Formats: sequence, structure tokens, C-alpha cells
Amino acid sequence: MYKKLIAFFNRHYRRYHDLMFYSLTLAVIVLTTVLTVVITREKNHLEEINSYQKEIYAQDFTVGQKPVYVALQEAGLGNVEVSEIVDKLNSVVDTRKLQKNDTYSISTADDGTFAMLLLNQGLTRYFVANAGGQLVAGKSDVEIHTRVKSTAGKIKDSLFASMLKDDVTVPLIVDLTDAFSWNIDFNTETRNGDQFAAVWEEHYTADGTITGQDLVAAMYKGQVTGENYAFYYNDEFFDQTGKITKKMFLKSPISFRGVRISSRFNPSRMHPILRIRRPHLGIDYAAPTGTPVQVVADGVITFAGKKGGFGNYVEVRHANNYVTSYGHLSRFAKKTKRGAKVTQGDTIAYVGSTGLSTGPHLDFRIKQNNKFIDFLKMKNRNSALRSIPEEQMADFEEMKGLYLEALNDALIKAQVVQPAAQVQEENK
Repeated sequence: MYKKLIAFFNRHYRRYHDLMFYSLTLAVIVLTTVLTVVITREKNHLEEINSYQKEIYAQDFTVGQKPVYVALQEAGLGNVEVSEIVDKLNSVVDTRKLQKNDTYSISTADDGTFAMLLLNQGLTRYFVANAGGQLVAGKSDVEIHTRVKSTAGKIKDSLFASMLKDDVTVPLIVDLTDAFSWNIDFNTETRNGDQFAAVWEEHYTADGTITGQDLVAAMYKGQVTGENYAFYYNDEFFDQTGKITKKMFLKSPISFRGVRISSRFNPSRMHPILRIRRPHLGIDYAAPTGTPVQVVADGVITFAGKKGGFGNYVEVRHANNYVTSYGHLSRFAKKTKRGAKVTQGDTIAYVGSTGLSTGPHLDFRIKQNNKFIDFLKMKNRNSALRSIPEEQMADFEEMKGLYLEALNDALIKAQVVQPAAQVQEENK
């Protein structure tokens, strides 16, 4: 089944497709050079072959640890030869732009002659090799492989903690919560026993180094949230009906980690500091100082600065006469300035306790046509923006079928649900 998924990805130009290339290794290049020498200089072929049978000594360095030309000099090579090798390397890579963490190795034969310089920069390898007394240079890109992986389980304490137990990476967990951030508030709507599953593409090199992970399908079934799906298609996530999961507003201005609602919308709340009853026209999210605050919808910043009891404060104007505000902030993001355009999900500030505040939290408010609204009870905040075009639905349904099969297999493997055949047998 995973082979079908890989085949589907290949047909549809998945993300990171530009990394999936194949090239010759250095060994093949050296072998080709030897064969060329044998053909053109037949009388010396034994000598050439023997030169490759000499014992080779290799030393590894980083550019920050030692410049390339210094390592070549310390390997016993003369200044003229060092200059020729560096010039040859410069023909394939600009050595002036090397980074401190770029690695390289220098290989010499047992008689002290230069054999090879191999430079690793990201996923590309550059080389200079001694082929029969002639320097040759080139590059070979590291081959990237892709495999499909999955996980599933039940919530215990939090989604974050539950997924970490399965060795799922933090960025992948964040990707899953982002995919559902318009439908599920992971601050208030998760319960112990809720089910989750995820399928992703993992990109890796031959030595096992993980170069990237892309979430392609997810499921969350909760006591409060019901059953939710997210399928990656055409650079967006869609639900099981083909509607985009992205909505006008995020479910929450803060991600799910270490956050709770400490005070809700209340027209007659006792103020914790002033000790008088006054309306609380927003929602307080208690979170550690420094927690990122996200803007809940596209808009333009109309205010960013200090504002009375709100302390550090940001106000954003959105479409349809909506305005959101964010108070008690510890600091602002660099781009948070009056007149700046912001995109849904952008970090605009960080949780703090400035102004009239008993502890670190975010005071979040929303109003339309100058009237404050209970954000948690808004009826239209979850309206979908668009759906998959009719002419693409057949293709989407094919992909969805493969994703659903993979998600179900993950749930069965994790013993979250029973196989259909086993359920039928127990029901007899």
C-alpha cells in the first residue's frame, strides 16, 4: 500500500521533488578517468592501475576548523600544487563563500602524492581528484530517498506529549496541529482517550540522515471535536469532503503547548486586581512568558505599542469589519509595526504580563462593526474558503482512498482500533 502512495507522489510532483536527483559517485568518475587513460595510453595502463592501488590516507576537517589551503599545505604539498588544487576547486564552487560548518577531506597516497579533495556542502559534494597526474574537478549531488511513515495513538495528558512518546519530531507535531488549527482548539477541546493518526513522507540520504518530513494525511477523533481529517493536495490541506481546512479565523491565537483558558468572555466579571465588576470582553490565555502569539486572520496592524491596562498591545484590522486585539504582551515581533500587513498564523508578539495583570497571559479580543463578540461562540469563524475544483475531485478521491488506508493501518498497528475482520468475528 505504501508503494502505491510513493507512486502517487511521484506522479504529482511532491514537495522536495527538486532534491530527488541521481548523479555519479566519485568512484564512478575516477573509474571512468582510469578507463580513458587506459585507452589513450595503453603502454602505461599497468602503471596507472597500480597508482590507484596505493594505500590512501584521508584526513577530515571543517572549514571553520582549518582553511582548505592550510590543510593542503600541512599534508606536505608544495605551494604551487596547493594553488593548482584550490584553483581547480574554484572551478566548481566559490571557495570564498564556504561556511564554517562545511566539511572536507584530503586524501594522499602513501608516497605523499595528492589523491583527492572532497568537500561536502549541504546535499552537494564537490571534488578535485588526481587522475593519472591530471587534476579533474566536478560535483555530485547526494541522492535523496523517500519513504512513507505513520503513527497513531490515544491522547494521554496532551497531544504533544502523546506523540513525543512515539518519537515523532516536534516540527511534525506542529505541522499536524497547524493542519487542524482552524477546526480544533488544542488548548480546550482535547480529552484523554481522543484518537490521532498521521502519515508523512520522510526524505533521507543513503547514510540515514533525515533531510525533511512532510505531513500528507492526519486524523483526529475527539469527544468534543468529533472526527476530523486533513489530506494534503495541491499545496493545501483539505477535509474528507474536499473543502479546504483553512478558515477565515484560527481556532486560537496561541498554539497548544502549555496553554489554558484562564478567563472567558463575561459581561460581568470580577476584575482580579481592581476588585470591581466590569465586563471582560475577551478571552485570557494563560501561557508562559515568551510564548508566540499568532494573528488569527489576514489583516493590517493599526496599533502596536503601550495602551493603559493592556500594557504592550497590538490591534489588527481584518476583512468584513473585524478587528482583533492582543494585550499584556512581553514584546513585539520585529515586523509588528503600524501599517504592516500580516498573514494568518504570523507571529506578531509574545505572551507577557505587562499592564494590569496578575501573571503571564494573553488578553485576546475580537469585535465586528465596533461590537465585541465571544470568539468561542462565533458561528461563522469556521466557514471554509474554497473547495477542490470538480474536475480534480476524481484525482483527490483516489489519493484520499490511499491516505485513509494508511491512516487505518496505523490505527490498527497501534491497537487503537481493531481490524474489520476481527470486529465482524466478535459480532457473530
